Amino acid sequence: MPLKTVVEAKASDFEEVFEKFRAENAEIKLLLFLADKDPSTNLSWCPDCNVAEPVIYKKLSAWGADVALLKAFVGGRPTWRNPSHPFRADPMFKLNGVPTLMRLEEDAIKGRLEDYEAHIESKIDALLASV
Repeated sequence: MPLKTVVEAKASDFEEVFEKFRAENAEIKLLLFLADKDPSTNLSWCPDCNVAEPVIYKKLSAWGADVALLKAFVGGRPTWRNPSHPFRADPMFKLNGVPTLMRLEEDAIKGRLEDYEAHIESKIDALLASV
């Protein structure tokens, strides 16, 4: 029962996509905040995102429960560096860095892995196993 649903959003359409995502019927709902990718290379401007993203997908695909994932792209580096970026200012997310992986339960963030730890397999396992 790997990834059941993967949806993508940008800051501009996040609210609409997030409302639909909340209604997903999955055992585990996760939000993954990432830096935008360069279309010519399909790589992010954020080196930590390039390291963590494949590790996260590997762990989610192997997990024994239905997982829904919302990938939220923060934009280019100048956009992300703005202290008033919507994801930085949002009281629910309070994003400090990318990548950040969050577990959503009952419309609240119940766990998170920050940019410096989002690539660590044991921490991803612990986030998925948390109740």
